[in-house]
Amino acid sequence: MGATGLAANPTEYRKRLGGETDEQLDSWAKELMRDVAIRRGVIKVVTDVIRTARLDEAGFRRVFARGGGAPQTVGFDAQGHLMVPAISLHCLVVGLRADLPHARARLIDYLVANFDEIVYV
Repeated sequence: MGATGLAANPTEYRKRLGGETDEQLDSWAKELMRDVAIRRGVIKVVTDVIRTARLDEAGFRRVFARGGGAPQTVGFDAQGHLMVPAISLHCLVVGLRADLPHARARLIDYLVANFDEIVYV
């Protein structure tokens, strides 16, 4: 076992995540989003979700709203980065499940992409 308690490296971690329930994956993704936002900021979470879920801005907005996020709270910071309130990040997991046919794979991609964050936290 590695530092995450689940795997020694990202490849093994991905394999182990494949055997978990959707409920467990969703829980871990929500917790990771919260922890990364606290440690590294909301922009890091938003950027990683966009990349791993393969979303454009419109897709991100749609996923956020479908997950229960208030659409009017999506905006940009002073540097032009897409932002949502930290307290609403969990809506992204729900929205991915509601909107994307391959949400499970995208959530696993998000978790694996942040393997080093999990080790740190």
